[in-house]
Amino acid sequence: MVRILGLDVSKSSVSACLLTGKPEDPRQFYYECPFFVFGANAKGIQELLALKPDIALLEPTGTNYSKLWGTHLARSGVEVRLVGHKELKNYRANHLALPDKDDDADALALACYYFDYQTEPRRFIQIRDLRIVKIRELVLRLAHLNRVQSPIINRIRQDLAWQFPEVALVRSRRSESGEVPLLWGWLALERKSTRYDRLYSQTVGLGITDTVRQHARRICDLQREEHVIEVELRELLADSRFENYRTVFKKFGFGDHLCAVLISQIYPIEGFLDTTGKPIVKILPGRNSKKPTKRHLSLRRFQKALGAAPSMSASGDSKKILVVGGSDLCRKALWQWVFTRIEPKPQRLKNEIGQILGNQIDTEKAAGRPVKLVRNRVAAKGTKLLFKELIKVHCSPKM
Repeated sequence: MVRILGLDVSKSSVSACLLTGKPEDPRQFYYECPFFVFGANAKGIQELLALKPDIALLEPTGTNYSKLWGTHLARSGVEVRLVGHKELKNYRANHLALPDKDDDADALALACYYFDYQTEPRRFIQIRDLRIVKIRELVLRLAHLNRVQSPIINRIRQDLAWQFPEVALVRSRRSESGEVPLLWGWLALERKSTRYDRLYSQTVGLGITDTVRQHARRICDLQREEHVIEVELRELLADSRFENYRTVFKKFGFGDHLCAVLISQIYPIEGFLDTTGKPIVKILPGRNSKKPTKRHLSLRRFQKALGAAPSMSASGDSKKILVVGGSDLCRKALWQWVFTRIEPKPQRLKNEIGQILGNQIDTEKAAGRPVKLVRNRVAAKGTKLLFKELIKVHCSPKM
């Protein structure tokens, strides 16, 4: 008899529901079920593992809350499956007709979900291996550090506008070896610069304050932390399993950061394919024409994962094409790639990919279409070409 555990994770505790079979009337069972609540401490973990579940189901609640419980369960030999937020919400409300959302209702719904969909692996979010999990954690940390630095840098520049205006708009970058940017290092009194010394001796500004120097030291600390993470990411991406992916990414001119973001979302590519390793394509009636139409389901799921799948939103006479779902981090990174490697002609990729996407962006901009829409369309086209190239490498005969 399989013991299934549904876990709804909160900040400092979990609500748990243990089942050995799906209740005939889940709504009535909700009022009778002996739910458990465990705190995020040694006692709580011990009591949870004492239930001896075979399989545990939970939602991917960030990398901080669910990680604690999922890791301890996995270390104890419990199979851990993740259920998407949207899928669980629909299942709880439409299939189980459970009362208003609460922690116990979610825990019960998660446990029941297994019995209805245990033979359909695509109903569950793919559980990545430890290297992919680590890559994703580092990518998210980099994004966090970037968000933290931006307001500090903006504050420094505003202060420099009256303290040392000659350098207020200088763009200073970290060296490849990881040495902090010269401007921030000089302001923090960590690096020497005869140029900045000379400019400061002749400045019309009112003088650098201790507050600006403190902010500069914070930027230097954050930049050093960024460098350590980037080095670790490069080491993780050097794994031989990613060799074909890196080869394809090089054709697109992706930098290390974008490579890491993409790998964290799409590896392994087999997760988007059928059991024979081929893209899933189905012939279905068109929504409006009713004629047989090819539906490229694998491509659609791939684009969805990267946040580049357009969706139709219609209400009455109003119709809109929106890009919803998927990774916001990927969507932003792809947009930046279009902005830096496809749109500007001097930096444009000198290959077929650059030519195809470059022609599209030039043509659409010349036609007067909104620039934001054009960049989104080019990013979506780029993900189509990326999927095609990855499939070409994946399906090529092995020597």
